[in-house]
Amino acid sequence: MTFPARTGQGFPADGPAADPYLPGSGSNAYRVERYELELDYKVSSNRLSGRAVLHGVAQAPASAVVLDLMGNLRATKVQLDGRKAGRFSQRAEQLVITAQAPLQPGQHFTLDVRYEGSPAPRRGLWGEVGWEELTDGVLVAGQPNGAPSWFPCNDHPRDKASYRFTVTTDANYRAVCNGVLQSRTTRSSRETWIYEQAEPMASYLATVQIGRYGLLELDPGRHAPAVPQSAAVPPALADRARAGLALQPAMMRTFASCFGPYPFPEYTVVVAEDELEIPLEAQGMSILGPNHLDQGWESQRLIAHELAHQWFGNSLTAAAWQDIWLHEGFACYAEWIWSEEAGVLSVAARAEAAWRRLKTDLQDILVGDPGPEHMFDDRVYKRGALAVHAVRMACGDLAFFALLQEWTARHRHGSVTTHDFILAVNRATAVDAESLLHPWLYEEALPPLPVG
Repeated sequence: MTFPARTGQGFPADGPAADPYLPGSGSNAYRVERYELELDYKVSSNRLSGRAVLHGVAQAPASAVVLDLMGNLRATKVQLDGRKAGRFSQRAEQLVITAQAPLQPGQHFTLDVRYEGSPAPRRGLWGEVGWEELTDGVLVAGQPNGAPSWFPCNDHPRDKASYRFTVTTDANYRAVCNGVLQSRTTRSSRETWIYEQAEPMASYLATVQIGRYGLLELDPGRHAPAVPQSAAVPPALADRARAGLALQPAMMRTFASCFGPYPFPEYTVVVAEDELEIPLEAQGMSILGPNHLDQGWESQRLIAHELAHQWFGNSLTAAAWQDIWLHEGFACYAEWIWSEEAGVLSVAARAEAAWRRLKTDLQDILVGDPGPEHMFDDRVYKRGALAVHAVRMACGDLAFFALLQEWTARHRHGSVTTHDFILAVNRATAVDAESLLHPWLYEEALPPLPVG
């Protein structure tokens, strides 16, 4: 019995050029430490003029830097370390920048890319992802490979960087980005919003939401942790948003007590005017439709799920997409924890219901390596949550929650793999994690329901 002995730390210079699930995205030849994005966007014409300054470090000898950028956005000027690049060209969905002298491992460099075009979503196995026009505004949902639909990047989940967003758009629209708002200025009929995202972030989690939003402050309550929480909402939906999100501060307190401190300075929910098929997560942010604001369990579990992703997916990000169960299994289990805390159904009842449903489904998926076409399959979520539950049943509540807090603290703002989690369980408990988790993650047949 063996698990993939991958590490989430660093970029192997001799490894594959990209994630096996997304072979056309990302590069191991370099990593980006910081993005500085300047966007000028006209809502009525969907026209974007952008400037992206990337501060990178070479990981292997390279004569060129390859960025991900969709073809409907065209680079117009490129500088490398303050000088005109040797040459640059776009092909397929990549921008290739040739250096005048080869980059060497450990060499720092700065790329300055100016580009323009009409951004559009990227179409693939998972439908449309990335930049999407709303009835009156913009929504960006980057998972898993939508980031190049609006800025040039090294689009791999393991390449985490800090960001600065400067967004100029039409007056009377609010631009909402990751991080903390630094300034808002108005000039004639245009407004500029500047955000700083200090904590490292994967490119797919970067976002900009634009709409006619007002800002609604949510009362975090008198009990710690008092994490600042707000909602960017169309004014007509303010009352519905306040009612639908009324329990979110309690969710925050529950998850902080279970998983450790909330990993970012604040949390924002954007409520789009258009109905959305599913809620979306970004770092420090979730995006909901008005159809997700009722107080029934289905909406409340989704609000809890997206909040839990701030720990599992955003702070701790899978180093490779095959380990997506580390995001979705844990976020689904957080739903069950909230269900019990809210007095709806116990964790045990949720686990049994999920197990019984999985028992009637096809058992032809490896949750720990589901393949790109199944990485968002509901079985990854539910069976992943049952794998987490199996660990809890094996080690008991005291050790289990101590394990989760150690797991989120040790890898805070980093990249993780299943192998890392196996080591964490073995280190923090008396459980043989490989024997316990292998049937859940790497065998098709559904194991028996975990009981304690």
